[in-house]
Amino acid sequence: MTHKERMLAAIQGRPTDRIPWAPRLDLWYNANKRAGTLPSRYRNATLTELVDDLGVGFHAVVPDFRGLRRPEDDAGRPLGVYNLPAMPYRTQFENVRRTVRQEGDRKLVEYATPAGNLRTVTLHDERMRAAGITITHVEEYAFKSAEDYGALGYLFENARVFPHYGGYQAFADRVGERGLAVGFVSAAASPTHLLQREILPLERFFLETYDHPDELRQLTQQMQPYWDQVLEVAAQAPAEVLFFGANYDGSVQYPPFFAEHIQPGLAAFADKLHANGKYLLTHTDGENTGLLQHYVESRFDIADSVCPAPMTKLTFGEVREAFAGRITIMGGIPAVVLLKGSMADRDFERFLDSFFEQLGAGDHLILGISDTTPPAAEFERILRIGQRVEEFGPVS
Repeated sequence: MTHKERMLAAIQGRPTDRIPWAPRLDLWYNANKRAGTLPSRYRNATLTELVDDLGVGFHAVVPDFRGLRRPEDDAGRPLGVYNLPAMPYRTQFENVRRTVRQEGDRKLVEYATPAGNLRTVTLHDERMRAAGITITHVEEYAFKSAEDYGALGYLFENARVFPHYGGYQAFADRVGERGLAVGFVSAAASPTHLLQREILPLERFFLETYDHPDELRQLTQQMQPYWDQVLEVAAQAPAEVLFFGANYDGSVQYPPFFAEHIQPGLAAFADKLHANGKYLLTHTDGENTGLLQHYVESRFDIADSVCPAPMTKLTFGEVREAFAGRITIMGGIPAVVLLKGSMADRDFERFLDSFFEQLGAGDHLILGISDTTPPAAEFERILRIGQRVEEFGPVS
């Protein structure tokens, strides 16, 4: 079987010749390539060449946020709006004057609307580049005061969505049978979640729910038509799996909040995709205590970047038991176990013994590293996990 065939079979609960093993290596590769510290065998290799030589699947889930055609492609990052080359849709703001300026490591974006002006600043500095990070940091948020509700509402009311299927298809062709080329839709799962994640500082978001609940609710209503456009265009994309929603934490997207503002969006999009023979992936990296049953009720297919103990409270076995074959786990190996400073060699082997005991039959699993392989990871430990996958044998 090819890596892609194994992954699809795992999602569908069909037998595979072995557990799909697709560690996310992009940040690890970027950082070590830049520092000249890749293993000597791969010093001059591309990431694709390295993955092929290792015989592992290609983790094509989280996009390269620096793979830009032009500076404007990520200018909308503080709004949660991207126009990345591999995405299956693009967004265009109409009746808005936007200026984009690059000043060293900072990108300044200004929006002039009849309802007021907005300004954002993002940062991508040398420290981030050295760590292999591709997504920018928001230094100045779009929302600064209640006076910004009008401009934000106008902005989204004048946002239009267009198919970008050719860009996605080119990305999928590059991935080929190495893995699942996941179509990136949004890191948020609803307009309210988008406001919480991207547009307002987190503390300010919760303050606004008390100080200006009506204005906040009206803004989400103004955003909804744009949101509906995104989901309709994305659902028709030539992608078998689409990425929607990310980074849930039981203390931030606490269960009642998740049930009201995230679960309905996930479930509705899952139903739309299932009707088209497609699958929904959501990025569950974070503390998932209290959220597992909500995940099941959200009807998505793949929980990407499940990160168990010792990085979070839940064991891998507890997550497996809660999902009970209804959700496929992608990930599972907590990143810290790859660091000698966090776990000695003997403890690493003990961890692997315990971890593989919790796999059961190994079904509904695409094994990976959650959230990603850190730059200082021990390469031999990555190889050792691959050996344990081979020793585990077929999945029936």
